[in-house]
Amino acid sequence: MNWIKLEHLLLKAQPERAVTAEPALNHAQLCERALRLAAGLERQGVRHVAVHLEDAADLAVALLGAWRAGVSVLLPADLQPGTRQRWSPEVDLWLTDLADDAHLDDYPDAPLSAAELDLDLCQLSLCTSGSSGEPKRIDKNLRQLANEVLALETLWGEGLGHACIIGSVATQHIYGLLFRVLWPLCAGRPFVRKQLAFPEDLQRASREYPSFAWVASPALLKRMGDNLDWPALSAVRRVFSSGGALPLEAAQSLFQRLQQWPTEILGSSETGGIAWRQADELWQPFAEVELAQDSDGALLISSPYMPCGHVEHTADAAQIAADGRFELLGRLDRIVKLEEKRISLPMLEQALLSHDWVAETRLGVIQENRASLGALLVLSESGLQALRNQGRRSLTEELRRHLSQHCETLALPRRWRLLRQLPFNSQGKLPQADVEALLLAARPKLPEVLEQIEAHGEWSLQLAVPPDLAYFSGHFPKAPVLPGVVQVDWALALGQRLMNLPEKFAGMEVLKFQQLVRPGDQVQLHLRFDPVRGKLYFAYRNETATCSSGRILLEATRD
Repeated sequence: MNWIKLEHLLLKAQPERAVTAEPALNHAQLCERALRLAAGLERQGVRHVAVHLEDAADLAVALLGAWRAGVSVLLPADLQPGTRQRWSPEVDLWLTDLADDAHLDDYPDAPLSAAELDLDLCQLSLCTSGSSGEPKRIDKNLRQLANEVLALETLWGEGLGHACIIGSVATQHIYGLLFRVLWPLCAGRPFVRKQLAFPEDLQRASREYPSFAWVASPALLKRMGDNLDWPALSAVRRVFSSGGALPLEAAQSLFQRLQQWPTEILGSSETGGIAWRQADELWQPFAEVELAQDSDGALLISSPYMPCGHVEHTADAAQIAADGRFELLGRLDRIVKLEEKRISLPMLEQALLSHDWVAETRLGVIQENRASLGALLVLSESGLQALRNQGRRSLTEELRRHLSQHCETLALPRRWRLLRQLPFNSQGKLPQADVEALLLAARPKLPEVLEQIEAHGEWSLQLAVPPDLAYFSGHFPKAPVLPGVVQVDWALALGQRLMNLPEKFAGMEVLKFQQLVRPGDQVQLHLRFDPVRGKLYFAYRNETATCSSGRILLEATRD
């Protein structure tokens, strides 16, 4: 590969060097746009700019242009009002896709001259919510970023070759920024501009290139099911995953389909990359990353991706092997006290995960009459079958029995919430405050709408039936089935939300219930309203058959 150092990307334009396709952008065009932006920012006297751009190529232009003008860049995590209010006092300009902010096309200035970027003066600030939910600002210089992209190329560049980089993660955070933008720019690999958040989108993009690699999150990789064209996708050069732990079950599934293990990256905004692994192996530190531990066993990290001399004191307990590889043992800051006894939430989570019924779990403290533990659970396939065939109480009692082998009765969860997936945020984090809020929330009474499509006034909705739906407890406790009356109620409620329906319920016709709907099922709901007859037609279908159907009679209310 024709490697260009990060600090040299604006030195010499190379029109033959592709940056992106659809729309196409070559290196010479990238340089010209960046240098025009640099001239405009210099003319305006901007010293600090906040950048939030969905297009990865636009982000590359903004970064290089700002750095060429000596402007420091802040990458906010989002554009919510609270985020803007927090960071606006620290920046002179917001460069975004929003109508009222500055845009790249606002700078038609004659370009500044090409120049080498200063590794120590070019500044980037990343914004992270942190595990507590409190936003943090992490300052880096170009030298730290340059060191990291070179390390990535040294480790994996030869195997990637000319692969197009396709990503499902945002470029506002360190993982997406490095793997989707800065590394391919330096290596001369083309990259897809858009963040592709769904497996089907990733598949469509992959088919456009003879050679490709994925920069993905555990959340996306867990959702990649049998409906994809796996023989075609097996041409992927490498699958990267970061932002959280990838369950071994998901990694094994990818290995069976792609004949390669995904490459997990451990890191953070503060540290940059720390280590990598494949399968269930120990973590392998990146070159020049030095590890140590404090007296409590917490991991201490120093590396060329952080300020010189800085040692990051993490809250991660670890066991370091003789060869330098290590195992993570959980977070030391997730040790709670119940009735003066210290309880390790990570230890209990690992114990729960050892049961065949549990795919993922997070524990938290419930502060009600007296403090107790609660558990969020994502069930495995066998766990979902146990729920369907034995009921919720039988399932949770079995998990309590299993957990009692690992802890005192005091530490057994008293509340359980069964989820389709854990609600990780855009950075792949699940703050403890969110865990505890979910444990306090009532069990759901509505379906999760995964997709809704309208055609000629008719609606098709893809619904996920929550495994923890409140109505399952009484219908029936040992073999939960979605009640017919709830199916009718959902059809009416969703129809009222999507269509202009008469308000008064006047009866039902030709109701048929042909197939059971069980916890965790996905069904398609088809809705059609006949305004002449005042009838809402509905039908629930699974992959193979109609589950139920009928007509709801509606009348307009009279004043």
